[in-house]
Amino acid sequence: MNSGLKFSIQDGIATITLDRPEHGNAIDLPLAQSLLKAAISCDHDSSIRCVVLTGKGTLFCAGGDLGAFVSAGGEISGFLSGLAGTLHLAVSRLMRMNKPLVVLVNGPAAGAGMSLSLIGDIVLAQRSAHFTPAYGAIGLSPDGGLSWQLPRLVGLRRAQEMLLLNKKASAQQAQDMGLITRVVEDGQLEGEGYAIARTLAAMTTPALGRVRSLLLQSYGNSLEAHLEQEARHIAELAAEPHVLEKVTAFVDKRSHPSKQEFRHG
Repeated sequence: MNSGLKFSIQDGIATITLDRPEHGNAIDLPLAQSLLKAAISCDHDSSIRCVVLTGKGTLFCAGGDLGAFVSAGGEISGFLSGLAGTLHLAVSRLMRMNKPLVVLVNGPAAGAGMSLSLIGDIVLAQRSAHFTPAYGAIGLSPDGGLSWQLPRLVGLRRAQEMLLLNKKASAQQAQDMGLITRVVEDGQLEGEGYAIARTLAAMTTPALGRVRSLLLQSYGNSLEAHLEQEARHIAELAAEPHVLEKVTAFVDKRSHPSKQEFRHG
């Protein structure tokens, strides 16, 4: 991978780490390009069963690299078009891949960093983390899917307040409003996050992929179109040999409970 990002795979779990701690893991073009390459690898590598996204150091991600914005000078419009476009390809891959995504928010997330922090299926944040849209402070509008995610996660009114007033949310407030899955005490994020990742990696990846796809489509589909997609997905998954094996084993276990289960049943 290019500079600014670390990518590793162990026991079926891919870890993507934003690795510019001296810059608050701010997103410049090399980092966005590296993130896209990592996302493509996660999408296509069949050995990967779950993906973890996190940051190195005390921040998850400070957003776009403002120094790079300044360096672009009069070409800033074209520069931001390219930067956002690359980032968006990575976000789309990570959200549409056939593997679950766990995001571990190890510190403050702002701007595009806040956008990235919300794309996971499971999002854990350290108690010391916080979330800030930040775009209004520099006269810009959101990127990275933030204006798409926020209304779906917290409702339109709360999204309007956060984006228009550049309102910061603590980790606890983020949990209370449904912005993240759960707050984790500082120092416990990695342990709890990878426990979840291992659980997901041990499950049936194609089924998890179909769940991700159905949930992503749920806001755009009509009821009838979504019911049709559910019927197609469950039928296609049922054609896999391991499904019948799992169902048979489950029925057999229920039909022949252990003595201990019988005593408590």
